[in-house]
Amino acid sequence: MSASVGQRVSIIGGGGNVGAATAFALIVKGVSAEVLLVDVSDKAAEGQALDISDASFSLPGTCRKGSYKEAGQSDVIIITAGARQQPNEPRSSLIDRNYKVIQSIMDSLKPIKATAKILVVSNPVDVLTDIAQKTSGLPRHQVIGSGTYLDSGRLRNELSSITGVSPRSIHAYMLGEHGDNQFTGWSAANIAGRPLLDHSRMKGVDLDSLYEKIQRKAYVIIDAKGSTFYGIGMCAATLTQALLSNTSQVFPVTNYVEQYGCYMSWPAAIGYDGVEQSLDVKLDDEERKKLQTAIDAIKGACSGY
Repeated sequence: MSASVGQRVSIIGGGGNVGAATAFALIVKGVSAEVLLVDVSDKAAEGQALDISDASFSLPGTCRKGSYKEAGQSDVIIITAGARQQPNEPRSSLIDRNYKVIQSIMDSLKPIKATAKILVVSNPVDVLTDIAQKTSGLPRHQVIGSGTYLDSGRLRNELSSITGVSPRSIHAYMLGEHGDNQFTGWSAANIAGRPLLDHSRMKGVDLDSLYEKIQRKAYVIIDAKGSTFYGIGMCAATLTQALLSNTSQVFPVTNYVEQYGCYMSWPAAIGYDGVEQSLDVKLDDEERKKLQTAIDAIKGACSGY
């Protein structure tokens, strides 16, 4: 299902690598929307918009530089602005620096369209999504974060190389916190309804080593080229497409989970209203302990703001 003509997506931080990658992904995915790039550097936003618009001539979407006031009246507002993560820097250390950035952005966007959906990509995403919801004044179901969607994609790619099954047919999630306390929900992972760990090619696989490889991949990329942007850009564009097109697809995104009383990275169905429903995941006792550790870390960080 394609998006309706006249829809608008604004990317705050659109002059940067992640913002531009997200805009480009929206255009090449054929999303029928006007994409606005907003940045503290007008020149950077204009340059990215002009470049991306050159790719849109045969596609339904358009891209241009926009203002904060225009962005506040958009259907989807994507937040990619924030301090860049440094090599070997844990995401949690970004909180103090990015808190003020989010607060300033929300003030600049107001008045925010009542039906707008906010998608936070900046890190640490679980905490910043909570801050964005509180400072925007929008209902919780309309404010989400990219969560562990990219991490789960990395996991599925690795599992695909092991099992020989397409990553689209592997149902496995990284859960809890997008950061040092995330964990793999092995108990719920499956292929065609059968437990993933029962697959013949999973026998003898070192799950701890596999987890470490997924966990460290972002740091490897950052060390090699300074930042990650292609993968997360595509993830943000896919989530935006789900919001605009009402797909009701399930993604492991940062959303407010009532039973745990906080924003966290957890599977949720995404559509026009944002989070249509947050879904439960079957976990074993050890995974439940890891989940609680992640929840405590998120709540502890959020309590200071």
